[in-house]
Amino acid sequence: MNRVAWALSAVVLALVGLMRAVHIPSPIDFSFLPPIHATLNALTAVTLVAALVFIKQKQIARHRAAIYVSIGLSVLFLLSYVVYHFTSAEVRFGDLNHDGKLDPAELAAVGGMRPVYLILLITHITLAGTILPFILFTFNRAFTKQYARHKAMARWVFPLWLYVAVTGPLCYLMLRPFYP
Repeated sequence: MNRVAWALSAVVLALVGLMRAVHIPSPIDFSFLPPIHATLNALTAVTLVAALVFIKQKQIARHRAAIYVSIGLSVLFLLSYVVYHFTSAEVRFGDLNHDGKLDPAELAAVGGMRPVYLILLITHITLAGTILPFILFTFNRAFTKQYARHKAMARWVFPLWLYVAVTGPLCYLMLRPFYP
């Protein structure tokens, strides 16, 4: 199972790496997807918090169900995110005229918020890319009834996954004014 987790993670990272370099023309306009991405991430955050509450209350079945929902929402997010970024032009924070470039006036207009956005975005993307195999390892440890190992790994995987799930919608809300 660990090999599958690493292989899947490598495929996802390769796809994310290719998204900026490859554009696939599509007859479908996928510009409706970014708010769906934010919603899927926000719902993932909610179900992760619910999973934590359930496990603290020793409600194992509910905890398991919440984790399954979290993983399902994350898979839906990933699929739609890949489709959107392979078929749609990149939206840049501060690009008010939608020309794909930031001129001095646009940079001045967003001021100090651009570094804040970039810090959130970079940490979000970096953690999203690196946490995936560890989410899968943590899940596998519970699935194979290695509960002590699952709990030990979940203590650090959970807050990172939650950070990714929360910062995704924050990045979207900050970028939203710059969508065409």
